[in-house]
Amino acid sequence: MLTDPLFYLTAIPAVLLYGIAKGGFAGPAAVMAVPIMALFMSPTQAAAILLPILVVMDAQVVRTYWGHFDRRALRILLPGAMVGIALGYLSVGYMNDDHIRVVIGVLATAFGLQTLFGLRALSGSEHNPVTGSLFGTLAGFTSFSIHAGGPPVAMYLLPKGLSPLLFAGTSGMFFAVVNVVKLFPYYALDQLQLGNLTLSLVLMPLAPLGVAMGHFLVQRTDPTLYYRIISFLLVLVGLRLLTQGLG
Repeated sequence: MLTDPLFYLTAIPAVLLYGIAKGGFAGPAAVMAVPIMALFMSPTQAAAILLPILVVMDAQVVRTYWGHFDRRALRILLPGAMVGIALGYLSVGYMNDDHIRVVIGVLATAFGLQTLFGLRALSGSEHNPVTGSLFGTLAGFTSFSIHAGGPPVAMYLLPKGLSPLLFAGTSGMFFAVVNVVKLFPYYALDQLQLGNLTLSLVLMPLAPLGVAMGHFLVQRTDPTLYYRIISFLLVLVGLRLLTQGLG
């Protein structure tokens, strides 16, 4: 695979896209990384190759956005995420990638349309431990399965009206914790094999470049436009996941 041009044709754009999203710009678009790589390999292998790269990206995100995050949001979301990761680990063999794509696709499409049409208040502008725990659990579950935790986190954070930097920082800190925790069940499932880790290492230099690009863009984007971009991408990603899952 190291010498196959198709691998690089899919993997390089996927890693850069994820890095830009991790850097804070158009976060939900990161969901497309695994499907792009899955054009050439299985979604499970794509997720395994990406995970070590995501951990490296997270380290840069934490350094970049340190001090710019909503602590209460993290206190509400993270416990549910741990539950979601555990559910993802226990459901291996019972739910396939397509089931997960359909679930997150329906939610992302519905929420993206809701925010685009100005119905944000219906989703709750104040922090709520119950809904936050539910979105955190969903984010942990879908993140474990196909690194698709971005839309559930965006669904919870979007109505809170955070600044772009605060939104990006909160999301970044959330996934920094989630991705480190995911290393343990991935190892237990023998997904961090030497072959996958070698491919991760080859793509690793793209990680800081993608994050830097995302941070550059989020600093120079108007807040109103920023949230409209995220909402629009939620709809596109949701529809894409639905067509993949149902197809």
